Amino acid sequence: MNPQDIEKIVRQVLANVDGNSSCNCGSGGCGKHSEIPKTARISMLTGDRKLEVVEVPMPTPKDDEILIRVEGCGICGTDVHEWKGDPFGLIPVVLGHEGTGEIIAMGKNVKFDTQGKPVKVGDRVVTSVMTCGTCPMCIHHPETPNLCDNQGIYGLISDSPEYRLNGWFASHLLVRANSTFFVVNELSFEQKLLLEPSAVAVHAVERANSTGLLNFGSKVVVQGCGPIGLLMIAVLKTAGIYNIIAIDGNEQRLAMAKRMGALKTINFKEHPNLDERVNMVKEGNDLGADFAFQCTGVPAAAADLWQFVRRGGGFCEVGFFVDNGEYTVNPHFAFCNKEVTLVGSWDYGANDYPTTIAFVKRAKENNLPIEDLITHRYGLDELNEAMEMNISLQGIKIAYVNKD
Repeated sequence: MNPQDIEKIVRQVLANVDGNSSCNCGSGGCGKHSEIPKTARISMLTGDRKLEVVEVPMPTPKDDEILIRVEGCGICGTDVHEWKGDPFGLIPVVLGHEGTGEIIAMGKNVKFDTQGKPVKVGDRVVTSVMTCGTCPMCIHHPETPNLCDNQGIYGLISDSPEYRLNGWFASHLLVRANSTFFVVNELSFEQKLLLEPSAVAVHAVERANSTGLLNFGSKVVVQGCGPIGLLMIAVLKTAGIYNIIAIDGNEQRLAMAKRMGALKTINFKEHPNLDERVNMVKEGNDLGADFAFQCTGVPAAAADLWQFVRRGGGFCEVGFFVDNGEYTVNPHFAFCNKEVTLVGSWDYGANDYPTTIAFVKRAKENNLPIEDLITHRYGLDELNEAMEMNISLQGIKIAYVNKD
């Protein structure tokens, strides 16, 4: 090796020590990532339709905690419901539960994520739900963690002085002890933002599979082509279901449904007559759907969906995560005479996340453009505007992106 080469190597090493070159260490120990701000910015919901950005002291994670720099977070319909009128009684609260970010500090006891992967500073992670472990459901039915009576999720936790970084609509998030989280370095930014809503769809399809009515030849209706309905279509398509019929009143979303894997779409605004829509579902074999997923929060739409299901078919209710009202159905004609199997689907458990991570990878391999579901991006100071955009239905998936 000649002197010029030696000098070049020495200069590169010195540049790395000084933190003047790009960092690939992933440990936060290079000097480039080691400085943690003294304060964090949070978007606090302080009243109806009122998100305010405030600064709070940056905590130092305890032995079992993790401090994350937020990269971004999807905006869920649940966030919008809480923003509009606080139905959960959480104000003041930091919303956002579809987030992802980079670990910038962690306690000495944190070694592995919930799936058993080693964890280090610099890893990109997502969080899942927390269970109490003490309620009757946790004690007697631990196999259904999503039914914990005291289930917690970041972004829907009441504010407290000790834990103010408890929602993803912030510059930083503090992951508490006994939380569930997953290292997802291999996923793109968009894939990570879509993991949480994808888990909702994956769990619903698992519930449908429990009926034994889904197979490669099933005719399946998905009603409601918001983000959850569109991801439901992608999950079904990835699982090998070919004959998927999407129903919605928005042409942009129906076009996206085709891209997600729907074979046929029905615009209920163009076909307002229910009998006509039922006949469109029956085309091909004079039977209705083998299975139907209700992904809207609209009672009238839910009432209609029973008509699309064939005798002996199945129905999965996904859309009523909050109380949006009641609808009338004749039990004789809707499910008794037809012997319909009904299952409800309530969010997801951390045990659904490994399957969900596998789904987003497989969707990409199958050229399903789920990343295109994210149509609008807003900064922390723009989240009230982002909520209004969500309500307007002009986009599909609205996201907060940390621009700091």
